[in-house]
Amino acid sequence: MSSPVTELSSYHRVTADAYDAVAVLYAELVHNSLDALPLDRAVLAAFAETVRAAGPGPVAELGCGPGYLTAHLRELGLDAFGVDLSPVMIDLARKTYPDLRFEVGSMDALDLADGRLQGIVSWYSVIHTPPQGVPQYFAEFRRVLAPDGTLLLAFFESEGEPTTAFDHKVTTAYRWPVDDLAGLAGEAGFTEVGRMLREPCEGERFRRGHLLMRAGK
Repeated sequence: MSSPVTELSSYHRVTADAYDAVAVLYAELVHNSLDALPLDRAVLAAFAETVRAAGPGPVAELGCGPGYLTAHLRELGLDAFGVDLSPVMIDLARKTYPDLRFEVGSMDALDLADGRLQGIVSWYSVIHTPPQGVPQYFAEFRRVLAPDGTLLLAFFESEGEPTTAFDHKVTTAYRWPVDDLAGLAGEAGFTEVGRMLREPCEGERFRRGHLLMRAGK
């Protein structure tokens, strides 16, 4: 179950405060970002098709920010809602998409029953988590996903290097080897369905990684 915002750990508080401070600018920058990213849209479409094939059920975008991707998931025919640490981001999402549900919460302690979700999208939302904390996130994702539920994870890929911290524009983030993240997800009970790596587009610094995973029964 999620803790009140006032009880967030220091790491969560730093992340939430950092995104609160840039929320309006961030929302403006990412609002139409998918328009120029056909491979990203293709991965999201594959996720949506996989979820629909498994049966009806809610889908959560965890770390939803200002809600643009949650809205895209709805356009793909999914019953989507968003969760984010940043109260300011959630306020913006609610104002921009008043017909969608958005909640303040932490991805590693979700206010959801076991097996409640048919799908989870974590779109660059575990990137600020210190490496030792990532297994807890995967364990929580597995807890709230139904058997055969689908997880889509997007992250910055380390391009042959080990897990590496870098100076993200908002707050410290990490680049991961795709095999290492897939291995941690496997330890939490996920099976890899597929992966996609793409090189950075204009204005991007790093290779992007995407993992499509299925929860075990």
